[in-house]
Amino acid sequence: KYTIDCTKPAGDNIFDTAAFEKYVHDRIKVDGRTNNLGSVVAITRNGATITVTAANGTIAKRYVKYLAKKYLKKTIVSEWLRVVAVSKTGYELRYRPLAIDDAAAEDE
Repeated sequence: KYTIDCTKPAGDNIFDTAAFEKYVHDRIKVDGRTNNLGSVVAITRNGATITVTAANGTIAKRYVKYLAKKYLKKTIVSEWLRVVAVSKTGYELRYRPLAIDDAAAEDE
């Protein structure tokens, strides 16, 4: 059971959790094939949290992170958001720290 917490970006209306859930559902592979979830994998959304429940190691935690990063890249928000592990079974979407140049700040 893996979770992806999207509360911060979803609260700021930057991230659409329903579209992300559909993306994960459409792209996740079981036995090398998409749309092969069956009773092995279940994807649920509770507010701004996506939960991927898999039976006996059919899906790795790293694969869930891969799908999340791929979705961020597709929706062009990967410049502002990143996927961070918060526990052994969970990820969280956090904002990237903004790098402000001191020289550019002095010019203004």
